[in-house]
Amino acid sequence: MIFNAAAVNLNDRIHIVYRAMGEDNISRLGYASSSDGYHIDERLENPIFEPTNESEIDGCEDPRLTLLEGKYVMTYTALKSLLRCSFQIGITTISREDFVKKQWNWGKRLRPFPGIRNKNAVVFPEKIDGKYVMYHRIEPDICVSYSEDLERWHDIKAVLEPREGMWDRLKVGAAGPPINLGDGWLFIYHGVNFDNVYRLGVALIDKKDPENILYRSKAPILEPIKDYEKFGKVPNVVFSCGAVPLDDDILIYYGGADTVVCVATYELNELLP
Repeated sequence: MIFNAAAVNLNDRIHIVYRAMGEDNISRLGYASSSDGYHIDERLENPIFEPTNESEIDGCEDPRLTLLEGKYVMTYTALKSLLRCSFQIGITTISREDFVKKQWNWGKRLRPFPGIRNKNAVVFPEKIDGKYVMYHRIEPDICVSYSEDLERWHDIKAVLEPREGMWDRLKVGAAGPPINLGDGWLFIYHGVNFDNVYRLGVALIDKKDPENILYRSKAPILEPIKDYEKFGKVPNVVFSCGAVPLDDDILIYYGGADTVVCVATYELNELLP
């Protein structure tokens, strides 16, 4: 199974880092790329990232990639125990040059919140007020944290919460890193209801204040409708880890039913009023 892919637009190609699970049920990360964003014309045979230590022994899941200061910062979920649902955020880096050359020289693997069950982390592609900014999910909320060095994070605060009676009333979590629109950040997130249906929504974040949510969609922008979204390892799931601007469109890459990698295309005015 392959699903839940990060995506970046670099050197006129869409680079896709996806989560894959084999017969051993351990998640590893694979690589594929596309010249047009829709048709895969390159896919590596071997994983580019896999568990190397005890804190992620049962899998490296759901990557997100942010280009920041000449390197890619990758956040992921480090799974220690599948049965006990023991997981936390992992962060590592790779130089832009190595990424392009497919030389998978990943940096040190960090745990910014050791011992805390935490996932769905994304790092903003710019500093704000001199600090790195991260959105992450301490269930059921999306929280913000700040750092001076990408290692030590502080000032955790909930910024986006489930809404009573809505499609995202059980829990919410970040999709891919926020996208710079000039006057604000386009932020795509997933929401879950009490039937465990995963949908995608969108928010607009204040450019200078990541704690200020300017707009949040009342209705989802994407929900399970197709058979490959409704039926699979985990039914009724659309779950994104990355989106890229391409010409005048936004391409949202997402996992369908924890089984396949999909892409949905939107014009910006379809996502924001």
